[in-house]
Amino acid sequence: MPRAKNAVASRARRKKVLKETRGYFGSRSNVWTVAKNTYEKGLTYAFRDRRKKKSEFRALWIQRINAAVRMEGMSYSQFMGLVHKMDIGMNRKVLADLAMNQPEAFAAIIAKVKEQA
Repeated sequence: MPRAKNAVASRARRKKVLKETRGYFGSRSNVWTVAKNTYEKGLTYAFRDRRKKKSEFRALWIQRINAAVRMEGMSYSQFMGLVHKMDIGMNRKVLADLAMNQPEAFAAIIAKVKEQA
């Protein structure tokens, strides 16, 4: 009895990977072994960077809060220390959004924090 290799499933797997690598440069898009390696490497980058994205956004929020607070004559660490001390229930994401899009509301928060200090 001949050996069955299931070419249909193998071809389907290869087509799936080659479809995902469309648009890659040179042989990365159409040579099976190169495309497979590139595809797998891309999946590891995607896994890593889904977690990295969270720390990058936190850093961006801190920079935005720091810039807005320094215009009012405080440092970021002083401001956040007083925010936590006063138990203001806003996280960095909300504070950064206020600092960017509603500066008058953010200035009111800073004024409230300053009178506490």
